[in-house]
Amino acid sequence: MAQKNGRKPETKHTMNLVKLMEKYHSEEECRAELEELRWPNGIACTRCGSTDIRNSYTRNTYDCGSCGYEFSVTSGTMLHDTHLPLKKWLIAAYLMIESRKGMSANQLKRSLDVSYKTAWYLTHRIRAAMDEAYPFPLKGKVEIDETFVGGKIRGKGRGYKDNKAVVVGAVQREGKIILQVIQGRDRKTLHDFIGTVTADETEAYFTDEWAPYQGIADANTRHETVNHSIEEWVRGEAHTNTVEGVWSLLKRSIVGAYHQVSVKHLQAYLDELEWRFNNRNNPWLFRDTLIRLLRAEHVEYEELVA
Repeated sequence: MAQKNGRKPETKHTMNLVKLMEKYHSEEECRAELEELRWPNGIACTRCGSTDIRNSYTRNTYDCGSCGYEFSVTSGTMLHDTHLPLKKWLIAAYLMIESRKGMSANQLKRSLDVSYKTAWYLTHRIRAAMDEAYPFPLKGKVEIDETFVGGKIRGKGRGYKDNKAVVVGAVQREGKIILQVIQGRDRKTLHDFIGTVTADETEAYFTDEWAPYQGIADANTRHETVNHSIEEWVRGEAHTNTVEGVWSLLKRSIVGAYHQVSVKHLQAYLDELEWRFNNRNNPWLFRDTLIRLLRAEHVEYEELVA
């Protein structure tokens, strides 16, 4: 498809809210969809992998003919032992991936007609499934920057940062982003992060003038900076505009949707933003999010609030 006005054509997603309501208006249809996504080659025992399966038509469960294990499509997944209708799971997943600035537990509480505790637990389990754990090293031309996340304290000036968390981000030009909460902006912390998330053959790093970034270049990778302190934002290829755009989106999400985010759960919100950003051109985002829910390990409520 040709680009208009120099812009990339908008990705047309295979799922929208109308299709969602039409396709998944019963628990049976939701369950059938999850079974197809979990077992595209036929139902297999979640314990031993056998395909000798007997169907229990009254309880939505299966019995393994080889090991005798009883299981369902949600067994061992992020949906394990859920008391929430599967339809509400699917609606929640859709709303979270389609909301550019995120979906708060309070918003889901109203949309799904559930308690705040249920909505909060639901959003955090979906976020946990979105965690990609760095399966891809960034390469090519990579922008790196850090930001502070946290509220204001009365009596302290704008420069006060002791109450704020530090987040570092690396984004591949025209590619993916990786975000991480870090303990400080020192040289070792930043260099360790860059070494973990970028490939050895990375072409170039672009950062601001922050001194701890010095020394990240090597024989394969050059390092160019822009000096924000003198209002230098772009010099040739060097800029950090892409990653700063992500910071703007993150902070609008916190102010406009979440209102406040605890440091304990900040990484989960970063994982959600990362998942949406990295799949911004993926027309199968809804399907892939459901697959994540089926592949991710169950997270207990007590684990989240501990």
